[in-house]
Amino acid sequence: MPRRRSKLDIMLNVLSVVRGGVDKPTRIMYAANLSWRPTQRILRSLVQRGLLREIEDTESRRTKRRYEITEKGMRVLKYFDKARDLLAIEEILSFG
Repeated sequence: MPRRRSKLDIMLNVLSVVRGGVDKPTRIMYAANLSWRPTQRILRSLVQRGLLREIEDTESRRTKRRYEITEKGMRVLKYFDKARDLLAIEEILSFG
């Protein structure tokens, strides 16, 4: 049985998806394997924390929202990537 993702796992996944070039809310939702309401909550939270920037395109008839990762968001992803690498190394060393 697959384990549930923590809120931190989901937030890091969303940041990673946006860093990878996915910038529209619906595309982010699909790429992160979330439903609509949790996607909206996570995006709002990441914007409030300064990890994502919301960009509104008002030139078209419909307001189109896009998201881009901030420098702070990039630092957070790098930090947790390093932590995962360190944990993986520790795991290998302890079983070796």
